[in-house]
Amino acid sequence: MALTVYHYPACSTCRKALKWLEDKGIAHERVHIVEHPPSRKLLAQALERGLPLRALFNTSGQSYRDGGFKDKLPAMSRDEALAALSHDGKLIKRPFVVADDSTLVGFDEAAWKKAFG
Repeated sequence: MALTVYHYPACSTCRKALKWLEDKGIAHERVHIVEHPPSRKLLAQALERGLPLRALFNTSGQSYRDGGFKDKLPAMSRDEALAALSHDGKLIKRPFVVADDSTLVGFDEAAWKKAFG
């Protein structure tokens, strides 16, 4: 299984998630989410796999607050939201994980166990 983890090194949740993968011996590629945000295509794929658009946003982050997304998001089109996310990795809830058949945001150990064993 190909597994890519978009993470931010200063994020404690990301560090916890990466440690969990290491402890389980699960091979993965790490991508710095701020330097290389996921593409629109990957973000759209997450929506097609059932994640709601709002779940992709890091609602407690500085970029979300500074950008006024709390007020703007309800009126934004899907394409506008995906464009914003793909241009600012700090807008995306992290870690953002893409596997062959699943996409996860955040670290919920139960969900990760289900997805990755």
